Amino acid sequence: MKITEIEVYAIRLPLNEPFVISYASYDDMPSIIVKLTTDTGHVGFGEAVADDHVTGESWESTFTVIRHTLAPQLIGSNPSCFERIHEVMDQAIYGVPSAKAAIDIACFDVVGKAMGIPAYDLLGGRYHEKFPITHVLSIASPENMAQEAAERVAVGYGSLKMKVGTNIAEDVQRIRAVRERVGPNIAIRVDVNQGWNNSANTLQAIRQLESSGLDWLEQPVKADDMDAMVEIKSKTSTPLMIDEGLRGVREMREIIAKRAADKVNIKLMKCGGMYPAMKLAHMAEMAGIECQIGSMVESSIGSAAGFHVAFSKKIITSVELTGPLKFSKDIGNLQYDVPFIQLNEKPGLGIEVDEQVLEELTVRREKVIG
Repeated sequence: MKITEIEVYAIRLPLNEPFVISYASYDDMPSIIVKLTTDTGHVGFGEAVADDHVTGESWESTFTVIRHTLAPQLIGSNPSCFERIHEVMDQAIYGVPSAKAAIDIACFDVVGKAMGIPAYDLLGGRYHEKFPITHVLSIASPENMAQEAAERVAVGYGSLKMKVGTNIAEDVQRIRAVRERVGPNIAIRVDVNQGWNNSANTLQAIRQLESSGLDWLEQPVKADDMDAMVEIKSKTSTPLMIDEGLRGVREMREIIAKRAADKVNIKLMKCGGMYPAMKLAHMAEMAGIECQIGSMVESSIGSAAGFHVAFSKKIITSVELTGPLKFSKDIGNLQYDVPFIQLNEKPGLGIEVDEQVLEELTVRREKVIG
């Protein structure tokens, strides 16, 4: 089996409502879709959701890198040789993890379809039967966040992830308001997205939140300040999760060596796809660090890929892949049984891509043919 054609689509996914985090606000979600075709006639889809602040890539640059750098190098390659595919991509260009993730995901999808097995069987088989879904609250007023939290709990959600990171005093009010509204038995995870900047600010906030019973605090400081995470971890009993500070193997080695976090948030867009994500999970497993598969607000394609990784590893204990629930129109049909998700046993990613909707949302499209 060889790759004969790679088509690249730049699309914009419409959101039900704006998504607001500490460093950006999105009215829609820009995404790059890859359609990979083999000489056996099988077709696989992949996705890249770039983030200027996290992966150092933009929507426009990712399209260009895939179209002009990665795709031409991969025509004629066997998509099942995952290690070699990544070697070719790494030799072609340094970094650009979300661009490489799009190719990686498409390879897993097409190989699974060709072999008639789900993608998780290519990763060692299925371990988890289902995962609870965490509802993500984007930044708003304390009252609005508390009201949205109460509405989600009423329909069955047992955990909430709060986006904060604008102003410590306001963030503390937001967290306290949500905790007061939903009661003590709902899990609350707080994601600062680097917004508290340093350890001093973070420790000040944590002291004010000791009675709020947080499940964990995610990436409160700048991504590259690993020593600040070490200091915070040594001075609080609130579990710490690293997100933006973990991109690949180098950062994972440092996290393990310094014991800089209790949990890590692995994202396919940060590390380069499903194959590198499994390598990071194996490293974390050896160090006894629990993992989460997180989201860059991908469509059904990228979200399904993340779920296949999550379902295959015991050390992956939580997921936050809720992008498809936020879109008013999606290109795929990933099925949620809110507040849970249970993957099917269909080949590849197990989803169907509506190419008519894909065309409708496409802003730009180009094709590379062998």
